[in-house]
Amino acid sequence: MTDATTLLAKLVSFDTTSSESNLALIEFVERYLEKYGVSSERVMSPCGTKANLVARVGPDVPGGVMLSGHTDVVPVAGQPWSSDPFTLRGGEDGRLYGRGTCDMKGFIACALAMVPTWVNASLKQPIYFGFSYDEEIGCVGAPSLIKRFYEHYSTTAHVIVGEPTEMQPVVAQKGATNLRTTVIGREAHSSQVNQGTSAIHVAARLVTFIEDTMAALVEEGRVDKAFNVPHTSLHVGKIKGGTAINIMARECQFEWEIRHLPTESFDEIYARYQAFCEQLTAELQAKGKQVEIVTEPLNVTVPGLADRDNDQVLRLAKDHLPHACCHHAVAYATEAGQFQGQGLQTIILGPGSIAQAHQPDEYIETAQLHECMAFMQRLGQALETPFSG
Repeated sequence: MTDATTLLAKLVSFDTTSSESNLALIEFVERYLEKYGVSSERVMSPCGTKANLVARVGPDVPGGVMLSGHTDVVPVAGQPWSSDPFTLRGGEDGRLYGRGTCDMKGFIACALAMVPTWVNASLKQPIYFGFSYDEEIGCVGAPSLIKRFYEHYSTTAHVIVGEPTEMQPVVAQKGATNLRTTVIGREAHSSQVNQGTSAIHVAARLVTFIEDTMAALVEEGRVDKAFNVPHTSLHVGKIKGGTAINIMARECQFEWEIRHLPTESFDEIYARYQAFCEQLTAELQAKGKQVEIVTEPLNVTVPGLADRDNDQVLRLAKDHLPHACCHHAVAYATEAGQFQGQGLQTIILGPGSIAQAHQPDEYIETAQLHECMAFMQRLGQALETPFSG
């Protein structure tokens, strides 16, 4: 465990907030792997300041397992940390504190800590690493990593995405899309409301429609009780507009999200909103009101992970966990649905609790790292014999 903790301390020391480059961390991992004779490949971002990393331990044969994790972390600005977020701090409470400890550098540290063992093992199937950039801002980096992996490495490997699940298999997640809507109206003195169009008032109707759409989906019976929020959720998180209380607002902008069940389509849900926008615009223009409504995505749609086509990877995981486990579904987005969309059997399984992710004084319990290391030890041993699937 000392090796995993040492590696975690090094990984945490890199400020890989999504707004920053992750290349220093990638270079460290490359040098670490090279020390054990493991070659790796960068898959660069379009801007050239970030990279995914793909590596293989073991033979170049079909099958095997991909251990996938993102290298970026969320910001620490404005959070009341008790210590430097980028210096690993170990307390007497059995916890290791630092940004990214559970989300998700703890998993990456465990995987890297196993390299000395795995390179000396008689693996019959490979173990791949897939470390991505910019997961936290919409799973931006994973598509190019997955494409490269599928086209040049393996079409048959099973994927374990190591997000914090307290080492319990997660078989389903919601998809997610972030959006920004801008409403342009017409300014006028607030005493002359018949001369202008308040962008704020129009936006309020849109926000209400967004909430009503969520209620309508529930009324239509579109629920999945595997999730703690058992339906597609729509939520407005930010809104701004107007210049003064006595001026009809020319502009109002709000940012919102759709977190859809993996069995539902973002396009179908968004189409309801778009149809209402068109209806509302036509209604106002017919009354001589000037209005424009523009909505743009803030990220690519992150697909959900559906509980299907996962029997082999799920059995592989469950057979090597030390206790009976059940299947879980989560509302947060991960890269797992992107791997599944490429046709790779995928589950989510990793150390730590999502309750600690993104928090000040983020931590992972050392017991969780121990459990993850034990799982990876057994997983490697299983791959020393051909996996029948």
